[in-house]
Amino acid sequence: MNQDPIIVAIDGYSSSGKSTMAKRLAAAVGYRYVDSGAMYRAITLKAMRTGLAGASGVDEAGIVALLPTTTIDFRPVEGGQVTLLDGEDVEREIRSMEVSNMVSPVSVIPAVRHALTAMQQAFGKSRGIVMDGRDIGTTVFPDAELKVFVDAAPETRAERRFKELTAKGVVTTYEAVLANVTERDEIDRTRKESPLRCADDAVKIDNSGMTLEEQDALLLKLFNDAAGR
Repeated sequence: MNQDPIIVAIDGYSSSGKSTMAKRLAAAVGYRYVDSGAMYRAITLKAMRTGLAGASGVDEAGIVALLPTTTIDFRPVEGGQVTLLDGEDVEREIRSMEVSNMVSPVSVIPAVRHALTAMQQAFGKSRGIVMDGRDIGTTVFPDAELKVFVDAAPETRAERRFKELTAKGVVTTYEAVLANVTERDEIDRTRKESPLRCADDAVKIDNSGMTLEEQDALLLKLFNDAAGR
C-alpha cells in the first residue's frame, strides 16, 4: 500500500470555500497548506503600495520588474498561518476589498503567473502539501495525485465572503462582494494565461448545501483513496 506523501490540488471559483477545505484537510492529514491565492494577493498589495496598481489601472512592466526581488512565504501561527511578503506579515491587508478588487487584473499578467507558479512548484518539491487556487491541478501540479474542483452558486459564495469580511471588521456590503465575485469569475474564466477550468481528472464538488463536516468527510475519503491509506 502506497504511503508516500502526495500532492493535493484544490481549485475552484472565488469564495467557493476551497481554502477552508484545503486548510482543514492539511491539518487532518499532517500536510503543509499553501494558499496560492494569498500569493497573488501579496504581489497585488506590493504593486498597490508602489503605485503600480490602482484606480487608473495596472503598470504591467513595473509589476514585472518587482518580481525578481519579491519573496512570498507562510508562517504558522496559532490557529492557522499568515502570509509573509518580503518578510512582513500582510495577512490582514491582503484580505481587504481593495486588494480583492485589484487581484484579478494583476494575476492575469503572464510574467506574474509564471513567477508565482515557479514559487508554488518549489513548495511542492518535498510533496506532502495541500494547495488551493485557480490553476493548481491544470498548470502548477498537473500530475497531482488528488485533484478537486469546488463550485457553489455566486450568491452563496458572496454571502460566505461577506460574513467572513464582516467578522474580520472589514466594512463592505453584500452587493459589493457579489459584484466582486462575479467580476473575478469572468476574469478567471477568460484570461489567456492558465484560465480557471476543471481538470479532466478532477473530482467536482458543489458545496452549496454541504456542512463543513460533510466536506471534511468527503475530502478525507478522497485523500485516503488517493494516498493508498
